[in-house]
Amino acid sequence: MAEYEPYQGDLFEDVRSNEDFRHVLHTTRHTQLVIMTIPAGGEIGEEVHEGIDQVLIAVDGRGTSILDGRKQPFTAGDVVVVPEGTRHNFVNDGDGPLRIATVYGPPDHRPGTVHHTKAEADHDDGDVPPQDG
Repeated sequence: MAEYEPYQGDLFEDVRSNEDFRHVLHTTRHTQLVIMTIPAGGEIGEEVHEGIDQVLIAVDGRGTSILDGRKQPFTAGDVVVVPEGTRHNFVNDGDGPLRIATVYGPPDHRPGTVHHTKAEADHDDGDVPPQDG
């Protein structure tokens, strides 16, 4: 039996119906599936992941990706791969929510984490990736 359970779901429906800033859908040893909703005028916040790659897929909305200072449009259907060590941010410069699916490898958040707002996420000191023992 696998140590981690498989996961299957309607990802695009989950993303489109999500109202939370961050919602961890599933975590395994090597990957983590997360959905995010960035409100108009909001942003993920500039960050750098050491030892973690990230893939972000825009499902709905319009924004800008900023990778090591380079800005590019980020709209529904776009995918951005952020290698470890890359300073990055995603800003919603549209009129409605920017809805994103993202995969981290390895995980970056506590399994099952739900942050309703960015402020809640910013103040959650316990949101740390699982530690393999």
